[in-house]
Amino acid sequence: MAPEKLWGNGTWLVTEFVLVGFSNLPHLRTTLFTLFLLTYLVTLSGNVTIITIIHVDRTLHTPMYRFLAVLSLSETCYTLVTIPSMLAHLLMESQAISIPACRAQMFFFLGLGCSHCFLLTLMGYDRYVAICHPLRYSMIMRPTVCLCLGALVFCSGFSVASIETCMIFSSPFCRGARVEHFFCDIAPVLKLSCTQGARKALGIFFLSVLVVLVSFLLILLSYTFIVATIVKMPSATGRHKAFSTCAAHLTVVIVHFGCAAIIYLRPDSGANPEQDRLVAVFYTVVTPLLNPVVYTLRNKEVRVALRRTLARGCGALQ
Repeated sequence: MAPEKLWGNGTWLVTEFVLVGFSNLPHLRTTLFTLFLLTYLVTLSGNVTIITIIHVDRTLHTPMYRFLAVLSLSETCYTLVTIPSMLAHLLMESQAISIPACRAQMFFFLGLGCSHCFLLTLMGYDRYVAICHPLRYSMIMRPTVCLCLGALVFCSGFSVASIETCMIFSSPFCRGARVEHFFCDIAPVLKLSCTQGARKALGIFFLSVLVVLVSFLLILLSYTFIVATIVKMPSATGRHKAFSTCAAHLTVVIVHFGCAAIIYLRPDSGANPEQDRLVAVFYTVVTPLLNPVVYTLRNKEVRVALRRTLARGCGALQ
């Protein structure tokens, strides 16, 4: 079904997009649907488990684990923006999406993605204070400060998303209706703009660079101080414990910023739609799964709290 078009100023203006998605792989649609659905259910249940454990277990009521709960909630919302619609499109013939729906999807996807970058930066700062200034940790990272920093993270993330979304949707679309992706991402939608100017693309590129690069450099700075402090510790046990508290966070940082760099820090982003779709599958489906897996399997305190919670639950049922 061709998207509806209107005549204005001598140009056919698109009022509806068609998401190409995985239409070039019709024989794999059922397999992909099953695989993505199972991965999504595991991700959803893992993140909900982490949030629940941190909420009910008082030993985890510390800034580090509260930030982890917020990260899990952010990941859950992040997947809700793209995966359910992708699963629906794998089952249906029609893959149409209205421009307002496309704009909303992009806004929330970018807002949560930017907030994720800032939240990982905040978690890096939390590890820096805990390891480099342990005696002042409870004073520096007191609840009111954590609440303000968390609010700042999401306000900043959605402010950046608002700017980028307004830049992309500030002009009508007349260069076709096919979005070469399974959701409304920056590059494939921008290609369809009537005024696809180099200035607009460059502005969005530099804003993306600013978010990713500044966040990553701040995390790098935190870990520079952390490593410098750890190597000075006289006890091997203390060094191992300090490194272990950072391992899960570092793993998530490397994967998240690696994917963001591949997709958004290229001036020619969108030049290879199939490659971009493949990377997008990784950071929208696989990467969110990494968070609950890494933080439950590698974190001893979370594992202990999980066993304790399950034991209490089984005791209550008996």
